Amino acid sequence: MAVTDAQNPLLGENTCSSLLNKLQEIWDEVGESDEERDKMLLQIDQECLDVYKRKVEQAAKSRAQLLQSLSDAKLELSSLLSALGEKGITGIPEKTSGTIKEQLAAIAPVLEQLWQQKEERIKEFSDVQSQIRKICGEITGDLNPDQTGSFAVDESDLSLKKLDEYQSQLQELQKEKSERLHKVLEFVSTVHDLCAVLGMDFFSIVTEVHPSLNDSTGVHSKSISNGTLARLSNTVSTLKEDKKQRLYKLQELASQLIDLWNLMDTPQEERRLFDHVTCNMSASVDEVIVPGALALDLIEQAEVEVERLDQLKASRMKEIAFKKQAELEEIFARAHMEIDPEAAREKILSLIDSGDIEPAELLEDMDKQIANAKEEALSRKEILDKVEKWMSACEEESWLEDYNRDENRYNASRGAHLNLKRAEKARILVNKIPALVDTLIAKTRSWEEVHSVSFTYDGVPLLAMLDEYAMLRHEREEEKRRMKDQKKYHEQQNTDQESVLGSRPSPARPLGNKKVVGPRPNGTPNRRLSLNAHQNGSRSTMKDGKRDSTRPVAPLNYVSMSKEDAASHVSGTEPVPTSP
Repeated sequence: MAVTDAQNPLLGENTCSSLLNKLQEIWDEVGESDEERDKMLLQIDQECLDVYKRKVEQAAKSRAQLLQSLSDAKLELSSLLSALGEKGITGIPEKTSGTIKEQLAAIAPVLEQLWQQKEERIKEFSDVQSQIRKICGEITGDLNPDQTGSFAVDESDLSLKKLDEYQSQLQELQKEKSERLHKVLEFVSTVHDLCAVLGMDFFSIVTEVHPSLNDSTGVHSKSISNGTLARLSNTVSTLKEDKKQRLYKLQELASQLIDLWNLMDTPQEERRLFDHVTCNMSASVDEVIVPGALALDLIEQAEVEVERLDQLKASRMKEIAFKKQAELEEIFARAHMEIDPEAAREKILSLIDSGDIEPAELLEDMDKQIANAKEEALSRKEILDKVEKWMSACEEESWLEDYNRDENRYNASRGAHLNLKRAEKARILVNKIPALVDTLIAKTRSWEEVHSVSFTYDGVPLLAMLDEYAMLRHEREEEKRRMKDQKKYHEQQNTDQESVLGSRPSPARPLGNKKVVGPRPNGTPNRRLSLNAHQNGSRSTMKDGKRDSTRPVAPLNYVSMSKEDAASHVSGTEPVPTSP
């Protein structure tokens, strides 16, 4: 109980002095010696010293840790400011003041703020760089969706300047992406239009270039890589070349169809079935935009039709050849060039029946003949026009001669004033005949020098016709002069007889004028050109081989006198009587 009571006070407030007093009391009760007591007190002092040492050491260690923390905080603060590109921040003591814990307390919120700012900046950098990497991957075509976020942001430089550089780079890449996307869409649109014209499957072609180009994907999901653009460009070039080749082929087929139709007089109803082929006959490559206009089945359809018409042409070869021969004969007839149509047709028949020549070669040869005939006819046109004028003038000359022989031409009969006007115009026209003949002779000789052949008119040399006309015209003038002299001679004789007999008989008709002179219904003279039909082929040939009886070979007054008519006039060797 004593021990228990002694311990109870220990439960109260204990101090070193009270405890030492208590220990003295215990020692006194126990009877401890002084040596033991000294020894025990020495031990107590040593133990107290050890406790103080431990506490001092712990305090020093804690202070060192606080200083290290302060140093680390300052270093971290400096690193964060450097990484963020900040020169300074408010709330940080410029000089060391206050306790260590106060300094740490002052730096802690700043560090927390900078850490938060750093995390936000890292997120911004990460977002910008991820977009840059993504766009670069889209451009190069090396983008792997699983690796888009597998990269670390360089935390040594998180400044706003660096962020602006990345953002500028991102803007440039976004602009390039937009341009590439626009270019891709243009290529895709061009491919679509070309496929429509060519009748090709658009989706299979663009999907073969890249699966993302299908219309089912969004606009921003389409591939814009260098490889995709290159393949699209090649596809467009290939389709354009294909379009060019198909158009050329279709135009060739259309030209063949038109030639065959014209050759065989194909009706318009049958031709309209191929309007979709012939409508692009003269179109350029860029002008052909109708869907299916250059589809393969359309070209094959045109090829089949051309092949069918070729076979039909072979069966109708004779009809076609005779049609071309008729065209050739018509050209010769209009140009007044003589040919032997019967012989030409027999030759065509023999060539077709013998099979010695291909139908195409025969038609080509006839086309060449027609072209040559047209060229020759064109070279003769100027001379033929003047020949027509000459013949028309000669017809008027013949009418004028008959008109002048009519003694009743001045009577007030019906239509007399019209004949009088015609006579005035005819005299003007007749006066131009010599100059017209001279011009015609000069041009004919010039033509013959150039072509080294004689210029014939319905088989008669034109120069011979003109020379004979000039000779006959001269003879007719001489005849008129002799008749005029003879008339004067008879008038003189009648005057002398009147003076002797004292009476005046009625005037006598000229001896040479045995025929009744009056207007002829057709204004043609009684006498014809001395060249007969066997000598000059005096009528131009019609298409059926008959002679054209309405077209004279020479002028209607291109005549020579018969022997009977010549005997009725005074010859050039008969002496003209003189008045007594």
